[in-house]
Amino acid sequence: MSSPPVIEEIAMTAALSRSTHSVSLHDGEIVEESELGSMRRVTVDNLPILKRLSIKRLVLNPGAMRTPHWHANANELTYCVAGTALVSVLDNGSRFSSFVVTAGQMFHIDSGSLHHIENIGAGVAEFIIAFRSERPEDFGFGATLGAFSDAVLGNTYDLPAADFAQIRRDTTDHKLAARVGAPDISASAYFEDPHRFDVEAQPAGLTYAYGNARFARDQFWSTLKDISMYSLRVSEDGMREPHWHPVTAEMGYVQHGDARMTIMNPDGTLDTWNMTAGDMYFIPRAYPHHIENIGSDEWHFLIFFDQPFPADIGYRASASAYSREVLAAAFDTHIDDLPNFPLTTADPLIVPRRNPVDH
Repeated sequence: MSSPPVIEEIAMTAALSRSTHSVSLHDGEIVEESELGSMRRVTVDNLPILKRLSIKRLVLNPGAMRTPHWHANANELTYCVAGTALVSVLDNGSRFSSFVVTAGQMFHIDSGSLHHIENIGAGVAEFIIAFRSERPEDFGFGATLGAFSDAVLGNTYDLPAADFAQIRRDTTDHKLAARVGAPDISASAYFEDPHRFDVEAQPAGLTYAYGNARFARDQFWSTLKDISMYSLRVSEDGMREPHWHPVTAEMGYVQHGDARMTIMNPDGTLDTWNMTAGDMYFIPRAYPHHIENIGSDEWHFLIFFDQPFPADIGYRASASAYSREVLAAAFDTHIDDLPNFPLTTADPLIVPRRNPVDH
């Protein structure tokens, strides 16, 4: 006996809302949360399929900061969603820089480099942070002072040991803190800096009537060595064609809109689910997948890759690469039953959606 239509629809909706490839970053693991802001993350501990990449959302209220820290095993690539922040970085060789970032700009921090992020604006500052590790490790500068004695610190700074006795020290990292007084911003913080990249100010690398893509990759930002990002927008009548990335994994974040994704696993099973703002997903290297707009307006994805210059192979070019005889054999069908595939020598990335969304 078949299930009633209502039950089938409920089952379909439930299936589309679950995936082993995706979770909500907004509901991710709480790293810290207070009146100063919040930090939530998704690592391999929360999403086991992750490999070489993980993601964090940082929200800073006015006057709050992410205190100075470094990552022991991962480069960091950050996109500023909202607000105005001061970022400072101390790299190898005592090279120090401080720069201001605003919405639509990005910054890159090398693994091991000391850095902080400080909200210097009147509104909330929000960041999406990708790490080049599925389980990044952090050290807070304040916490590391708790590892050493007053005498050791006194010797380090050429001061009496007693000068450190009044500093409250332990090895707990206080990740969020409030600034005392006005922010200290040098004039040079507004100059160009190699750590910073204004991705949304770049001309779209690919533009169609139904979407566009802007690229933060080593071709345009030489600082990047093992990570990159696409800012991808697709209108309600557009679709990211089925494709795969031969040598890069993909980790995406839904900044705005509603979309449906399908992934095929090596065992032939399919994973199809719906995503909305705040969700993230992960696709292992070379897994075929597609993304379709199912909303009534444009969606915007931040898509991170574990290579400095990602590349892909799309289904349109794949059908053009082989003769109809080979395609008929591959699809196990009669050659006369094949559609008239359009000749495509370079995949378009985004295609128009001529047909309605499948249900």
